[in-house]
Amino acid sequence: MAGLAGRLPLGGGREVALALLSVSRLASGLLPLDSLPLEDRQHRATAARVWLASLALPAALRVPLAKAIDATAIGPIPAAGALRVVASAAGTYIDAAASLEIERLVRRLAAIAR
Repeated sequence: MAGLAGRLPLGGGREVALALLSVSRLASGLLPLDSLPLEDRQHRATAARVWLASLALPAALRVPLAKAIDATAIGPIPAAGALRVVASAAGTYIDAAASLEIERLVRRLAAIAR
């Protein structure tokens, strides 16, 4: 996703890619090797929501991204579901590699509960 953001011109597509990258990084804090305490995840989610409000994002992505940010403070299963929704909503803005990267993260998050 970082590569995609770096290739895109300033504006909507790049901001979508950066938002997806940020949400994915927040979600990675739920993975066993990178696990963050609940309080840290909540603090990061709150800060990310403030940052998200400053971006020029398509209206159709604002709510799904905000829900995905909030889900990262709850747990891996809600985060996986919210990321899947965001990836679907952002389909026209991201390339196949970024989509695959998100799907891999979703699978890893979903596997935690098993």
